[in-house]
Formats: sequence, structure tokens, C-alpha cells
Amino acid sequence: MKSRLDCIPCFQRQALEATRFATGDEHVQEQVLREVIHSLSGLDWKVSPLELAYGVHGIVRRVSGENDPYSDVKQRCNDAALRMYPELRKMVDESSTPLLTAVRLAIAGNIIDLGMGTKFDIKKTVVSTLKKDFRIDDFSKFVRTLNNSTNITYLADNAGEIVFDKLLLETILKEYDIEKILFAVKGAPFINDATLEDAIYAGLDQLPGIKFIGVGIGNGSEIEYSSEKFADILAASDIVISKGQGNYEAFSSYKEIFFLLIAKCPVIARDIGVKVGDIILKYSSKK
Repeated sequence: MKSRLDCIPCFQRQALEATRFATGDEHVQEQVLREVIHSLSGLDWKVSPLELAYGVHGIVRRVSGENDPYSDVKQRCNDAALRMYPELRKMVDESSTPLLTAVRLAIAGNIIDLGMGTKFDIKKTVVSTLKKDFRIDDFSKFVRTLNNSTNITYLADNAGEIVFDKLLLETILKEYDIEKILFAVKGAPFINDATLEDAIYAGLDQLPGIKFIGVGIGNGSEIEYSSEKFADILAASDIVISKGQGNYEAFSSYKEIFFLLIAKCPVIARDIGVKVGDIILKYSSKK
């Protein structure tokens, strides 16, 4: 999807919040904000929001001297989600529809999104997401595709959220004949997106058949989202599960992907055709 005018002030807010995580020095904060404003004014605003965001947060890291401004809060999110895991596991195990419950919980975990701000309530979101109707509901297609799949490519989103992703993958592995899982994380720090370190900390490396790849956009990671190699990986997958808004921004034009997210951003909600707060399980078909 393309950026919209509303994205520009949002990036400025993100830059200031990220720099405040990195340093309390207001001079550095001002320098970052000035550089971000100057950079954005000269860029093509029709590229995807993800591309603009990489540039903005690159400025934050360079000027602040902090490679991972969100490291402490990411750790807190991972720990909070892991503390919830036993109760989440119990919800799935006691459910009459374990896969549907695990999908809903995975979507609930998408509330852990510091790109949208620092105010969210994970437990409250879990409760509401278990009750709320899907605004777009392609769950039946999701089940049919799993029935004919032996491998999964899973595009992860945020730290903390990946604990909920682990629960979904555990449920899928229990119910379906999946032999391989390719779990895509960020190849380098970016906002609170999950990295390999986060995935291992959450215990995803213990899942049978799992392999990790690091992805990004020109940030020195193993493979870039826009590369032909990554497109070939997606095309070779029996099922692609994409979590969160950032991955929707990057892959909304791709076909045969299942998008699982909470619509938190008005721009993304409009692009999907839903309202802010809606929960989504959307299949991007060939049609």
C-alpha cells in the first residue's frame, strides 16, 4: 500500500517517541526531529509507509547513537506475554474450537505495537478479541489451506506478540501435518519488531521443523522484503501467514497471503475497508 498524508505527522511522532526511549537529552531529540522533518520533506510520499519508516528510524539510530532504542520495552513486552502464556495455553486447550481460539489470540497479540504508541492493554484486548466478530473473516479458507499444506511461511510482527504467534503455531502443529515452518523476523532492530533474539527468547526455536530468516529493507539484514528471492520464498510456501500492520503495508499487493491483524491505524483501516479496532483475518486471493 502507498503512504498517505496522515502518515507524515505519525512518523514525526514515532521519531520523537523513539528518541525519548534512547536518550533524555532534549538537544538530541530536537536534532532528530529536525532531521526527520527535513528528510521527509524531500522524499516520495507515494512509497509504502514501511519504506518511509525505515528511513525515519535510521535517523533516530544514527543521531541518538542507540542501535535499538526499544530494547528495554521489547524485553518487558516479551516477559509480560510469557507470563500470560500458561493462561493463554489453557484457553486454547479448553476451547471447543482450539484453532479459532488460537487465531483470535494471535490477533489479540497484535495490540503490542509501539509504532502506534505506548498505551495498550494486552489483557483487555485478549478478552475483547475472543468475543468480537471478525470484520473480514476468511477462517474457513484458512482451515482448507492448512489441510493441504506441509510448510508454512510466517511473517512475524512485534516482540511480545510472538508469544501469541508461538501459541498459534503450536496449535497448528498439533492439528495439521506441517513439516516445515519458515519464521521471518527483522534482520536488525526496527521499532519493537521481533528479531531472532526475541524469537528464541520466546521459545519459538523449540518448535519442530522451524527455521528463521531475517528480513528488512536495506538495513543489512539477510534478505530484503522487496527482493526477488523473498518473493520466491513466498511463492514456494503452501501457506503464508502475515501478522500485523507493517507486514500488511509491505505485502498488501501480494496474492495468496493470510493477513491477521487488528486495524489500529486509520490509514490502514481505510485501505482494507474496515474501521479502527476491527479484527481481521483476510485472504488475498488471485482474483
